[in-house]
Amino acid sequence: MKILTNKLFLVLALAGMLPGCADLEEKPVGLLAPEALFRTTKDVETAIFGAYGWIASERLYGRQFVSALMLRSDMADIGDRGTPAERQQVNDFNMDDNNNMVNQFWPQWYQVISACNAAIAGAEQLGLNEAEISPLMAEARFIRAFSYFHLVQVFGDVPYIDFFIDDPASVKTISKTPAAEVYTKIIADLEFAKQWLPEKQPSEVRSRASKGSAASYLASVYLTVADYQKAYTEAKYVIDNKDKFGYALEADFQTLFRAPQPNNMKEHIFDVDFLGLQSGAGGANDDIMAPMTGVRGGDAPRSGWSVIVPSMKVFETWDARDYRKEVSFDDSLLVGGKLVPYTEFQNTKRPHIAKYARYAGNSSSEGRYSDHNYAAMRYAEILLIAAEASVEINGPNAEAISYINQIRARARNWAGKQTTFPEDVKAGLNKTDMINLILEERRLELAFEYKRWYDIKRRKLGEVVFKSANSLEPHPNFDPLRDYLMPLPRVELQVNPNLGPQNPGY
Repeated sequence: MKILTNKLFLVLALAGMLPGCADLEEKPVGLLAPEALFRTTKDVETAIFGAYGWIASERLYGRQFVSALMLRSDMADIGDRGTPAERQQVNDFNMDDNNNMVNQFWPQWYQVISACNAAIAGAEQLGLNEAEISPLMAEARFIRAFSYFHLVQVFGDVPYIDFFIDDPASVKTISKTPAAEVYTKIIADLEFAKQWLPEKQPSEVRSRASKGSAASYLASVYLTVADYQKAYTEAKYVIDNKDKFGYALEADFQTLFRAPQPNNMKEHIFDVDFLGLQSGAGGANDDIMAPMTGVRGGDAPRSGWSVIVPSMKVFETWDARDYRKEVSFDDSLLVGGKLVPYTEFQNTKRPHIAKYARYAGNSSSEGRYSDHNYAAMRYAEILLIAAEASVEINGPNAEAISYINQIRARARNWAGKQTTFPEDVKAGLNKTDMINLILEERRLELAFEYKRWYDIKRRKLGEVVFKSANSLEPHPNFDPLRDYLMPLPRVELQVNPNLGPQNPGY
């Protein structure tokens, strides 16, 4: 699906006109206009595929962005301390405004957005009827909303650009948009996408957005801004229409992390598709999460770099009877032809994350350039969103409990062998305890899937998870006035002071 044509390169060249191009004056780009680039719906679709392709790149879902999300959470720590300082800064809550991880993924998100804006502008000037062009515009608006949803959660106020840039100088004075307004615009894009996207894309591929994808992200956005009634309504819409959309829980949890995943995996609502042993310019299709999380010194094809490794407490506090723990960790590995426990790993003597390295599919000897389809949203998360929102509205109730128990029932299936753990949730918990149980269920079910930091942030749990006696990964320097946001790149503020002020504490 990653289509690269000469016309697409012209469209994506416009990304350099957005924030993230510090050498704007030194390397001017020629002016382009939508009418010169978009003459058919196929041209619009090409730009949309380009936007998807930017997401499936080393700077975003291939390493930089998702690594930052994992390291920021209480579920993943630095293993090999010889890794570059930029990663240690993110993990240890001592970032500065020149952190190179941020310098890498900030402009990439705006490249995605630029491609979306180009597609929308191109579609609008084709002069076609609403039914012909709205589904394509809806797909571009979904990707734009997806991009801004990540940006606003990580940075707060950000420059919001929703137009085709035909004058590079125009972005030199752009200022930030308040986060609340960004959320409003995200919701508008997702509502349009929900209206116009198809129920299923051709061949039911999950790496292209559908009506269910839009509704699912509406549920997630509303949960993030604590509009629980709307979060419940959207999640319930997805659940009630799951058969129409083709959604269900996979029977075996391991199936979700065994590459190559089918392009129409029923639990995936929206995924980021990497193609095994293929790569392109600018880090395109370069998935490095298997080596980043894999064991350094293991026998090929399982030799990684031990960069992102959970603390021992993350492993030790997870009940061994839970099949999800078995799937999520490698606590032994072949080293020199011998199966050794983690206490004998050559570099970082802790259990490692297995979700990406264990079955990387058609990939390099370290698991790089994998076949993974990373689930940005899966059906299990919709069940948990519905449960959390329902409890916030009505207190503990049977419906919310039933959603959690569907997930726990799947966790009792050890590759076809039925077990008795985790047990079903029983009625009787108060509201606070029920919310805490759901957050814990999210922590385990979605472990290492780039969700935990967002849960910590939206629930303001930082001081609890990083500074309490029960912390899985203690960080006594965590500062809630600073660390719920990352800094805007220093170079962006130098080029355009209107982007100030810098986020607090940086």
